[in-house]
Amino acid sequence: MTAPTVVGAVDTDVHCAPARLADLEPYLDEYWRGYVLDAGMSFSPTQGGAYPPLASTSATPLARAAGIFPPSTVDDLRAQLLDPHSLRTAVLNCTSSFNCNRNPYYEAALTRAINDWLIEEWLGKDDRLRASMVVPTLDANAAVAEIERIGDHPGIVQVLLPVRVDAPWGNVRHRPILRAAAERGLVVGLHAWGRVGNAPTSSGFTHTYLEDYLANSQIIVHAQVTSLVTEGVFAELPDLRVVLLECGFSWLPTLLWRFDKDWKGVWREVPWLGKKPAEVVREHIRLTTAPAHLPHDPVQVREALDLLDAGAVLMHASDYPHDHGDGGGRLLAALTDAERDAVLSGNALDWYGLDR
Repeated sequence: MTAPTVVGAVDTDVHCAPARLADLEPYLDEYWRGYVLDAGMSFSPTQGGAYPPLASTSATPLARAAGIFPPSTVDDLRAQLLDPHSLRTAVLNCTSSFNCNRNPYYEAALTRAINDWLIEEWLGKDDRLRASMVVPTLDANAAVAEIERIGDHPGIVQVLLPVRVDAPWGNVRHRPILRAAAERGLVVGLHAWGRVGNAPTSSGFTHTYLEDYLANSQIIVHAQVTSLVTEGVFAELPDLRVVLLECGFSWLPTLLWRFDKDWKGVWREVPWLGKKPAEVVREHIRLTTAPAHLPHDPVQVREALDLLDAGAVLMHASDYPHDHGDGGGRLLAALTDAERDAVLSGNALDWYGLDR
């Protein structure tokens, strides 16, 4: 979905990335600069296979024409997205650390460097930008320390976490990370992809890119929503706000219908869950509009959006530079004027606490 040409839209999922690991060297201390240099380390150009360069989903035609995807400088982003689409605000999501190795100390150093790069090279150069900070996922204490270090920066609005990890985010071992985010008023964003060493299905690894790609929005994110609700995260952290990024949204009504149904029969398993799961989700979780998996029939699109209460729970995202087809256009065409205003800007302004 390409961004709409609407003055004042808030784009909640805009990708950026260092062009090379060397771009982060100024933000690494001497030891880690030597570690990277001596080992000949580099970033995966396809982020571990998540975005193959020639796959149609990896970049829009305009991004391909620019030859830089995702953008690696503010000037690139201005030329490709910010100025052509007259965005009010863009939330930057750098997922370069998602495919990190298994060294928790290197991961902590890398995420610190990415965050400092975002603050110095992006937030300081265009006041339309906000950023998601990244944190290590192998060491909760290090993640909390990073949130404490820069979580109060006015340009940081979100803690970005991969949707694909070795234990769901509702697991009690992750609670310190979520608590640190909530205490600072930061949204927690669960973004598609993550560690490729973790099987995306309960029956093991997939065998094609299509299966692996679809797992983000058809299997993994379902488990994350279920985990966050059933393991009492929102009961313990009532101020926590979560966004599901690049994970689709049309799957949510059927999940919530079954979730509510089964909760009625086994509620004793989750005594902290004092209301229907669907109510908890609508209070604490929002979803982005890309990818928009919707039918082609406008009547059916409207029916799907009514099941979802789209005007209340969706936030606009181009997922730039990635290309998800024309589903986003069908979504916007089916919304009322009030719903469209909410989806394009109002919901994000409220959820992220941005100035109106």
